[in-house]
Amino acid sequence: MKKTDIAMLILIASVSVLVAFFVAKGIFGDVYTGTAKVKTIDKIDSVIVEPSADIFNKNAINPAVQVQINGTK
Repeated sequence: MKKTDIAMLILIASVSVLVAFFVAKGIFGDVYTGTAKVKTIDKIDSVIVEPSADIFNKNAINPAVQVQINGTK
């Protein structure tokens, strides 16, 4: 390759990078530098609360058990 060919490739590559930069900046916009207020949560403690006996008992329905409906395969 000649020196002029290499110089032309470098010129085309640099122009392509500049065009891609400005197109991407136009599509995605600038970086947001403002501030935002966020809610914070309370600290999680290590105390375990017993589950309700109304829901967790011997007679409760177990959703993990497969049920066979008569007349179906």
